Amino acid sequence: MSGWNLENPVFSSYVFWSGVLAAKMLLMGPITGYFRITRKAFANPEDVAAMGGKDVKTNSDVERVRRAHQNDLENIPVFWVCGLLYVLTNPSLLTASILFRIYASARILHTVFYLRGSFLRGFSYFAGMVVKFFMVGTVLYTFW
Repeated sequence: MSGWNLENPVFSSYVFWSGVLAAKMLLMGPITGYFRITRKAFANPEDVAAMGGKDVKTNSDVERVRRAHQNDLENIPVFWVCGLLYVLTNPSLLTASILFRIYASARILHTVFYLRGSFLRGFSYFAGMVVKFFMVGTVLYTFW
């Protein structure tokens, strides 16, 4: 059985959790829009005119959402690569499922903590990094 085949339950788990992370990233755009509208903090003059604002401006809440989104853009694609290669190592379904769930949960919690201004976001970031390093280490060990 090929590793990248939906008949492989590890790959199916990877695809599901990758979809969860993709949906999470897609939601960050509307969340940013919500904060822009409710804070009247628009980045472009045409948005100011259309939404009844006074001037182009920044807002700390909007910038916080944007930084959380940027953090996703810097980290989730790396998970997609690491996870896809990890599937090729033929891991146990239990181990792979736990890793994928931990990573997705850590990224979701990272955003929640980031938006709330909690220092706990560092712990969720660290948990995600541990998962990626474990998967990469397994890939390097397996294919050495």
